[in-house]
Amino acid sequence: MATRRRKPIPPPGPGAPLDLALQGGGSHGAFTWGVLDRLLDDETLAIDGICGTSAGALNAAVMATGWAQGSRIGAKAALRAFWLDVAEQGGCFGSGSGGEPDQPGLVGSSLEGNPLYFWSQQFLRALSPYQFNPLDINPLRDVLRRHVHEEALRTGPLAVFVTATAVRTGQPRVFDRNDVTIDALLASACLPQLFRAVVVDGEPYWDGGYSGNPAIWPLIYETPALDVMLVKIDPLVRPETPDTSGEIADRVNEITFNASLVSEMRAIAFVQRLVREGRLSDGEYKDLRLHMIADERHLAQLHPSSKLNTDRAFLEALFDLGCAAAHAWLARHRHDIGVRSTFDPAKTFLAQRSANRPTTSTGP
Repeated sequence: MATRRRKPIPPPGPGAPLDLALQGGGSHGAFTWGVLDRLLDDETLAIDGICGTSAGALNAAVMATGWAQGSRIGAKAALRAFWLDVAEQGGCFGSGSGGEPDQPGLVGSSLEGNPLYFWSQQFLRALSPYQFNPLDINPLRDVLRRHVHEEALRTGPLAVFVTATAVRTGQPRVFDRNDVTIDALLASACLPQLFRAVVVDGEPYWDGGYSGNPAIWPLIYETPALDVMLVKIDPLVRPETPDTSGEIADRVNEITFNASLVSEMRAIAFVQRLVREGRLSDGEYKDLRLHMIADERHLAQLHPSSKLNTDRAFLEALFDLGCAAAHAWLARHRHDIGVRSTFDPAKTFLAQRSANRPTTSTGP
């Protein structure tokens, strides 16, 4: 992936434009809601473009809709209304049970001990959504229709990019402001175990997390900003080795959904190094300033089943975590936007090396 420039680069400094890259992760996307709510409080942040996948795509589209209709205040109100509407729909399995995270509001978020969740997992192993959902019912469709206005996405000030995965080719498709529709958002959030593939322009699509969670390159090619803020909700590291079939399957999903981001970050780190060594022209390639807001300490404690938990108390607890993480980041690094990166993708995302392996490399 080349980080080649396509538009004039704005001058550095505190007022430099900032792009947002939002990961997916089911109801854990409420953490991102909290991050966005806090960022929107800072009127000096010049947010320009947003890319998102799955829950990140929904956050991006709702925020852009609200911004087009009422600027920052409208964006904050739109995000809150969307997530509270999600909570009002009621969870598929009732409230969570079990699990002991150390944060109030997260205790009992796991669905692992819920008998309805247990039997649903057995059911999903035996039947596909084409068998148990022949009418292709997706309750998320009506929620999105209430909170996303396609015309606002096309004409609003924020550039929105949404990633879905083409079923036939396995390649990502990025929908931009000209073709982001309700169906494109449903495609980006389409888990194939739960929903039938979403057909857009005659092509079937699954969740964008399989090919870009999120895809950073649309921001590189289509916006002028050098500063990119990644809001990460999927843990990269799990200290314990999974030893049950459910835990193994969950960890495989996490690794799969992080793989594309890891690969893209490795490529970005490689281009950064070549630019700084003078081997590529910084007049032709972007030397991105990267930032990241995350809370692995708390989110990694959550059982993967909690991504299906839409209990209001749980969503609001995640919102509070996101607000706190964004507030802490701004207190430490607000002055770095437009000036320097605040994390090193090579250290965070590059593969660990063995003690006997040479430390030099010639590529991403």
